[in-house]
Amino acid sequence: MDIRKVATVFGGTGFVGRYVVARLARDGYVVRVASRRPDRAAGMRLFGDVGQVVPLYASVLEERSSVAAIEGSDLVVNLVGILAPGRHAGFTAVHVDAAARVARLCASAGVGALVHMSAIGADPDGISDYGRSKGQGEVEVQRHMAEAVIVRPSIIFGAEDHFTNMFAAMARYLPVMPVYGGMTRFQPVHVADVAEAIRRIARGLGRGAGVVEGSSAEDIFAGSIFELGGPRVWRMQDMVRWIMRAAGHPRRVFAVPPWLARIQASCLEHLPGRMLTRDQLSMLYVDNVVAPGMRGLAHLGISPLSLEIAAPQYLARFRSA
Repeated sequence: MDIRKVATVFGGTGFVGRYVVARLARDGYVVRVASRRPDRAAGMRLFGDVGQVVPLYASVLEERSSVAAIEGSDLVVNLVGILAPGRHAGFTAVHVDAAARVARLCASAGVGALVHMSAIGADPDGISDYGRSKGQGEVEVQRHMAEAVIVRPSIIFGAEDHFTNMFAAMARYLPVMPVYGGMTRFQPVHVADVAEAIRRIARGLGRGAGVVEGSSAEDIFAGSIFELGGPRVWRMQDMVRWIMRAAGHPRRVFAVPPWLARIQASCLEHLPGRMLTRDQLSMLYVDNVVAPGMRGLAHLGISPLSLEIAAPQYLARFRSA
């Protein structure tokens, strides 16, 4: 009798989650798409056979629903994160307490592998609330489940992202594009490469050597941290210029002075949608690139897609006519 392995993906209905769920389903997992809005996962049932992709209600903020989602899982992937505090939960609740909860429950349930999504720049002593909470979350994950694998991507881009699409959309109407942290370096990574990295970690791939017989993800990568970046490091202002050209709306770039940026952020963070907060502004002035010597996509045998190759295909919809 063929018994399929079970994977639970918290945040499975999000930008990265959809790609991760699709890949795990192709690998034969029964995938539980754990989300506060399981209705958003209805279309994801098509990623697998009948009954293979299972949307279910579960919130990492709640003990009971998290227990139910994790029970019986062979693999758990936690992709839940926020860029700004919301009405119902802040950075500590989502990035620290919830991360600790998932790791603790995985350890007590005997889950074989846990992959936790963090971010480049995660540091318990960082300059931003976001970076500090991400760093504290990593500490909690490692404390409860030392063999967990942590994945830190740089800026993630793709057809559904809120980064390249935002600048492309704004360029259609603005004569000049304001840019914050114009000289800060970023290493954008495609969402499909991030999902593939998680898939290969789950399958226990080594340094381009393929599947290791009789080994699992925790055997090969126990306690590892991966930093994921694309093939090119960009300055923010150069990246924004390229995005606007690819969208067919080249514009002049205005590098917003830090003093003016702080004033704008202090105003915008109180508006609906929180387009820019002071905490986000502080992150925009810190380089976001893979640190030397860190494990990355190359260790998993992945040749990353570049922004120049992947983005024009979906940014073309912003062109006139």
